[in-house]
Amino acid sequence: MIRHASSALAVVFIAGLVACGEEPAAPVAEVPAEGAPMPAQPAPGQNTPQPDIEREYTLLDAVSDANGIHRMAILRALDKVTGRAIDLYAPAGIPIDYGTLTITVQHCYTVPPEEPPETNAFLQIDNREGGVGEPMRIFSGWMFASTPALHALEHPVYDVWVITCRTDAPPPAPPVPEVVSEPLPEDETLAVPDGDVAPFDAADVPLFDPNAPADPAAPVTPSNE
Repeated sequence: MIRHASSALAVVFIAGLVACGEEPAAPVAEVPAEGAPMPAQPAPGQNTPQPDIEREYTLLDAVSDANGIHRMAILRALDKVTGRAIDLYAPAGIPIDYGTLTITVQHCYTVPPEEPPETNAFLQIDNREGGVGEPMRIFSGWMFASTPALHALEHPVYDVWVITCRTDAPPPAPPVPEVVSEPLPEDETLAVPDGDVAPFDAADVPLFDPNAPADPAAPVTPSNE
């Protein structure tokens, strides 16, 4: 109650000074009474807007192709003004933003390890001049990791090129070794010289006798029947 009364007297005093044409003095910061709670202060950085942190993409974010395989291109982007280069992880079918650019990788492929190293990717890049307005397509085509200058992005501020491609495709099956048959040596051939083969006659083949002994030289045992 004392605090409210003091405030009312201060208002009346200032009003009287204004009526007399005198300039009121600068207000003095109110000191809280002894034992009164201190006013709450905002936490450090509470009123400072926090920058948006973009989620880091993974291979599973990619749109799978007709065979159910996910693909993600690793790109390198360069800001020519600042000289800063960063790696961009671009899943297939997912647009990613870099500066005023919007980059969409439609497909990427890396040759098997047993072949000469090469990675290619099909990119579509849109540019929004000044970060506003409708985007305009400034690049659409294949980029090659081995020859970045073959089909490069032409932009006054940014450079983008392909580094590699990641997929979850199963590794290719190992090749089946080819079996090569080698000819037998001449001394091991099965050929019979001409003139040593007797003509075949079916009459020379004895008929089968179930009562004949297994060995013709063995005596025949009489049956008890």
